[in-house]
Amino acid sequence: MTSRDSASSEITPEVLLRAYACGIFPMAESADDPTLFWVEPEMRGVIPLNGFRIASRLARTVRSDVFTVTVDSAFKAVIDGCAEPQQGREDTWINKRIRDLYGRLYEIGHCHSVEVWQGDDIVGGLYGVSLGRAFFGESMFHRVRDASKVALVHLVARLIAGGFELLDTQYVTEHLKSFGAIEIPRRRYTALLDKAVSGEPADFSRLAIDRPITGTEALAIIATRA
Repeated sequence: MTSRDSASSEITPEVLLRAYACGIFPMAESADDPTLFWVEPEMRGVIPLNGFRIASRLARTVRSDVFTVTVDSAFKAVIDGCAEPQQGREDTWINKRIRDLYGRLYEIGHCHSVEVWQGDDIVGGLYGVSLGRAFFGESMFHRVRDASKVALVHLVARLIAGGFELLDTQYVTEHLKSFGAIEIPRRRYTALLDKAVSGEPADFSRLAIDRPITGTEALAIIATRA
């Protein structure tokens, strides 16, 4: 289900958070389209934190620390990367309104980024929205092989450590299925969401954010829920 708003209507960070709490999120047709539309899928993609799967080759890459992974240190660079064309995705839904809105959410602590580096170069990452004990993954990107996958592994470790219950991926792709992503109907999703956004919130920064977390640390945390 979708509904379009006018380009001039005001969506504040507070309105956006209320929308997420109701299971709705905004998108744009393209980077050049100034309008947004609200989306509420009939089937919702989620990655169960108890069922997160990591292929053995990827686990070796994570453990090797060939990449350095940071959090909330280069949000603008991550959203810029997510807006770039990727293989199989020539256009992007990330327009200026999306950039501005999620930048404001980042400033008030409800949006987070995971950055993946090779030396001084950012080569992958992801960003998403945190609300209660739910994390809503928005977009990810990679410029070298496995960089976005490593970002996702580190994100899941952080969510588990922080007490999150729900990892929303909006939709399910073949790529996400390899990590255990599933589709669930709207009614079941709403029940999970209502539980996750009520009560004591999770803590995204329970794992250190002032230093990189090693791959071995991340995998050990995930193993506690395997």
